[in-house]
Amino acid sequence: MGAWNRVFAAMYDRVTAGSERDCFSGHRRTLLAQAGGDVLEIGGGTGANLPMYGEAVRTLTVTEPETPMLGRLQRRIGELRPGTELRQASAEQLPFADGSFDTAVSTLVLCTVDDQPRALRELHRVLRPGGRLLFMEHVRSDERGLARWQDRIAPLNRRLLCGCRCNRETLAGIEGAGFDVTELERDTVAHAPPFLRPLIVGVARA
Repeated sequence: MGAWNRVFAAMYDRVTAGSERDCFSGHRRTLLAQAGGDVLEIGGGTGANLPMYGEAVRTLTVTEPETPMLGRLQRRIGELRPGTELRQASAEQLPFADGSFDTAVSTLVLCTVDDQPRALRELHRVLRPGGRLLFMEHVRSDERGLARWQDRIAPLNRRLLCGCRCNRETLAGIEGAGFDVTELERDTVAHAPPFLRPLIVGVARA
């Protein structure tokens, strides 16, 4: 666990406050209104999604791989959604049986996982047939010039943004993992540098 990871966890909410207020929170609210049944959220971070889950959620399980985030996340769970199960686990190796969940949630996570195809296969595996993946993710720009900039800056992003690879073609990755994308919205992240602005929000069915 590096010192920068601890600093990043402590600063995350403050650094992203503007984007959260003017972009992310609206998408979270709309997207997570569709969560129901037994729900798995990967990469829970500082718990921004916790207040957005509704009464249709029967059980909520949240994973988070980073130790510095776990303490903050545990406190927020106690404040906002007691009874949530918190597990330290990577998205690439989920400690759950096949077909354990009705809904999986990934918000601003698939850009940071080490092995995105493996993480998506794991999400597909733990969902029941017909289960849904709700996603909101940084992605590669459709604008050629900006995409080249994302490629050039990617190595620096990985070090300074704790693994963020915002140049990934995540939509193609979701489809390649066997999901059928049923809803999709593209947006631009407010208060973010250009290389972090392209965003997709949607629903995919296993």
